[in-house]
Amino acid sequence: MATSAQVAIETYLKTTYHPDRDYVDGEIEERNLGEFDHAELQMAVGAWFFARRKEWNVHVLTEQRVRVSATRVRIPDICLISRYLPTEQVITHPPLVVIEILSPEDRARRYNDRLEDYRAMGVKNIWVLDPATQAGFDWVAGWHRTARFEATGTPIYLDVRETFENLAK
Repeated sequence: MATSAQVAIETYLKTTYHPDRDYVDGEIEERNLGEFDHAELQMAVGAWFFARRKEWNVHVLTEQRVRVSATRVRIPDICLISRYLPTEQVITHPPLVVIEILSPEDRARRYNDRLEDYRAMGVKNIWVLDPATQAGFDWVAGWHRTARFEATGTPIYLDVRETFENLAK
């Protein structure tokens, strides 16, 4: 098994990667992205939330660094941040919602680790969209398939079927 060089978190936070990468316990991890289905869905969902950002009083951010712990930084596909929180260049407060979009190369174990990091940070709404099956999964308590996401205690929602139907048009 090959070992990789450890990188200090301070170095990671000052470094730009193209595309950006996660930081996990001293190691830089690549993220799966770059395919049409993933990119189109990410844009559509981000645009849908962006159109409602003022009504729901949120910032809508794509591929934003979120420091989930002292030794980990994850980059969700989309996250919603309360406008009541201070603006941070690297998010350290739990987002209201984190949305991940699966790519064909994603593996369950690695993805579970990533989603568990969000839960451990205190994110209350962790949503996963799968373009291949056009399914949505609410992940706060595990992989629970859902037709509609709703952010607890807010008016924020996303209808899964409608989202995928709009892509087909």
